[in-house]
Amino acid sequence: MQGVSVIIPVFNEEQNVTLGYQELSAVMRAFGRPYELIYIDDGSRDTTVSTLAQIAKLDPTVRVIELRRNFGQTAAMAAGFDFAELEVVVTLDGDLQNDPHEIPAMVQKLEEGYDMVAGWRRDRQDAWLSRKLPSRIANWVISRSTRVKLHDYGCTLKVMTAELAKSIRLYGEMHRFIPALADEVGARIAEVPVNHRARRFGTSKYGISRTLRVILDLITVKFLLGYSKRPIHLFGTVGLLSSGFGTLLLAIMTYQRFFQSVPMGNRPLLALGVMLIIIGLQFLVFGLLAEVLARTYYESQRKPIYAVRRVYQDGTDAGVAPLGVGQAISFQTARIRAVRAAGVAVRAAGN
Repeated sequence: MQGVSVIIPVFNEEQNVTLGYQELSAVMRAFGRPYELIYIDDGSRDTTVSTLAQIAKLDPTVRVIELRRNFGQTAAMAAGFDFAELEVVVTLDGDLQNDPHEIPAMVQKLEEGYDMVAGWRRDRQDAWLSRKLPSRIANWVISRSTRVKLHDYGCTLKVMTAELAKSIRLYGEMHRFIPALADEVGARIAEVPVNHRARRFGTSKYGISRTLRVILDLITVKFLLGYSKRPIHLFGTVGLLSSGFGTLLLAIMTYQRFFQSVPMGNRPLLALGVMLIIIGLQFLVFGLLAEVLARTYYESQRKPIYAVRRVYQDGTDAGVAPLGVGQAISFQTARIRAVRAAGVAVRAAGN
C-alpha cells in the first residue's frame, strides 16, 4: 500500500490553516493509507507558523517547514518535494479552495498507470475578470506552446509519484508549468475535473498583474523544453534565415547593377542586406556558443539525456527508476546486476 505525502504551501493563511488541517486529516485518515502532511510556510507575517506548530505538537503526521522569507510558491513547492518521504506526492493549496475529498480518487487514478494526475477546476469559483479570464488565456497559450494539453495548468491540486516529483527541478515561478516539465522526462499525465470552492477567508495572492510574468515564464519554459539540448536549432535557424534574406537582397541589387545598369546611389536596401548578413552570422555564432555551454553543462553535471521508466531483465521486473535524475544510471546498473546475480544463482542451483 503506497503512502501519501501531502504538500501544502501557505503564506499568511492564519484563518484557513486550522480548518484546512481538520478537513484534510479527516480525509486522509478515512483513506486508510500511511500519510504525512507537510506544510511549507513561505515567510508568513501573521500567526500561520505558530498555529501550525501547535498542530504539529499534537499530530505526528504533520511537519511544518518554515522558510526564512517569502521565496514564492515555486520555491515552497520545491521544498515540499525535497521533504516528502512517501511514494505518492499530493500538492494542495492552503486557502481551502482545493477540495481534499478529491485526493483518494486522484490517487486511485494515478495507480491506473499514470505518473501525474492534474486537477481541472471546471466550475471555478473565482472572479471572472481578475482570475478566470487571465487563467483561460494562459491555459490556452501554454497548451498550444507545449506538448501537454490541459484545461487548467494553474490548479495546484495534483497527484504524482514521488520519483517524478523529485526529478522536477523548479526555480523562478515554474510551479505552474509542472506538467510540461514532467512531460520532458516522459511522464504519463491525466487530467480529471475536481471540485473548486470559493475563498472563505483572506485575500488571493494572485491577480491579473501576473499575466505578463506567465508569458515571460512560458518563453523560458518553451526554450528549455525545446532547445536547451540543441540551441543551435533555434539560433541557427534565425541566423540562416537572416543571412539568406540579406544575401538574396544583395544578389538582386548586383544583378540590377551589372545587367540592368541600375545605379546604386543611395540604396537603403544595400545597407539592409549587409546588416542582415552580419546579424545572421552573429546568430550562428550565438548558437555555436550555446551548444558549447549546453554540452559543458550536461557533461559536467552528468545530467542524463534520457529517463528510464522500468527495467526488465531475464523476464523479471527490476523495478521503477527515478525519473530524470542523475542517479538513475547507477540505480539501474545496481538493480540489473542484482537481478543477473540472482538468475545465475538459480541456474547454478538447478544444475
